[in-house]
Amino acid sequence: MNDNDNNKSIFVGVWDVTKKPLNAQDALDFVADDINGAADLFLGAVRNHNMGRQVKAVSYDVYEELAINNFREICEEAGEKWGTKDKPLRFYVVHGKGRLNIGGLSIMIAVGSPHRKESFEACRYVIEQIKHRSPVWKQEHYIDGDSDWVQGHALCQHG
Repeated sequence: MNDNDNNKSIFVGVWDVTKKPLNAQDALDFVADDINGAADLFLGAVRNHNMGRQVKAVSYDVYEELAINNFREICEEAGEKWGTKDKPLRFYVVHGKGRLNIGGLSIMIAVGSPHRKESFEACRYVIEQIKHRSPVWKQEHYIDGDSDWVQGHALCQHG
């Protein structure tokens, strides 16, 4: 599901990654523009451990309509902070839903801008805001057969 009719410089979506894997080239193609000399790409992948436990897979559940509106709002905020009317940023954000094994891509964010500083900062802002504000739930499946729902933002240990 995506909602991309209103703003041609922002593409946001949520889809079942078990049927359609995320594709980095799609993101980079969307944020490319003749005015842009930079593109920043963030890929979030499933890792094999978390909080001392061995992880074998992660399932993502997303409230799609709300998430899409939220992703768009976050991109608009970043565009206001780091873009200008003459030099607007371009955004591509897709979050996956469904079960992913180790190494599977769960989120992809790309930002295109005239210069690298703006694309780096805007991309970092988008992922951090999504982790804190978006209706996305993560269930980890462990090698011992157990599973647990975890909060992504509560696990971040950086400033």
